[in-house]
Amino acid sequence: MSQTNGVSGPSTLTDPPVKSLVPPGQCQFGDDFVAVPLLAKFSVSPTSYVLRFGLPDENKALGLSTCACILAGIKLDGEDEMIVRPYTPISTNAMIGSFDLLVKSYPDGKMSSKITSLTPSSEETSVSFKHISFNVKIQHPFGNPKFVGMIAGGTGITPMIQALHSILGDDGSASTVTSCLYGSRTSDDILGKEMLDTWADSHKEKLSVTYVLSHEPENSETFKDDMERGFITREMIEKTFPSPSSDIKIFVCGPPAMYDIFCGPRNIKEVTGLLAEIGYNESQVVKF
Repeated sequence: MSQTNGVSGPSTLTDPPVKSLVPPGQCQFGDDFVAVPLLAKFSVSPTSYVLRFGLPDENKALGLSTCACILAGIKLDGEDEMIVRPYTPISTNAMIGSFDLLVKSYPDGKMSSKITSLTPSSEETSVSFKHISFNVKIQHPFGNPKFVGMIAGGTGITPMIQALHSILGDDGSASTVTSCLYGSRTSDDILGKEMLDTWADSHKEKLSVTYVLSHEPENSETFKDDMERGFITREMIEKTFPSPSSDIKIFVCGPPAMYDIFCGPRNIKEVTGLLAEIGYNESQVVKF
């Protein structure tokens, strides 16, 4: 991992998972946007970065509850309206004075292109953040399920990483087994792969990750045994997840099309799509 401002690279991607939980309502960011500085920027791949931001109170942790997101806001040159996008940090409340975002820069993504182009210590490196109660989702221990299934696409892996911090970092949740189906275009597009691979190796009895790649070249030298070609299918879900029961939770996060296919729109509680066809219901499916 390369660095851009002379500070040590983040151990965030290779450190063990950490359970460091706070209840909702303690986040340093509130209903109004507050600007904080970009402290460091680390290159993870040709198009993705870990961005480390400061906090309003550098002596305290972010204080964000499990799997919740914060809203980033920034103005582009020549535009009056602020662009706002949600991000879930990959760091936990064990980090004091700063927090880490894992961001992929998309060619047509105004926000991602802008914030990943910022340079720490330059004159214009602050980004504004806020946090609203709507962005608080299910809290650990998630109802104490025996199994957590994760269906993620693209940047939708970040709330799953937060859930894994609390599951794998909790010695008391040894009975919870987690399997993740993570869809990306190519192996180069997989966000957080270093972290997921490290945890899957160190917690073999509790975590498995299958990468599903829709556009990986046939002659790819990076295609491994833990990868599938194509898109996440009903057959993959039924092969990877147990049959529906009261002690199972399924987490879904990704682009809108993913919700439509697997569980129905994220703003509608009713579960439809492939998960409904398999037999999962709204008490078992969590839409991030």
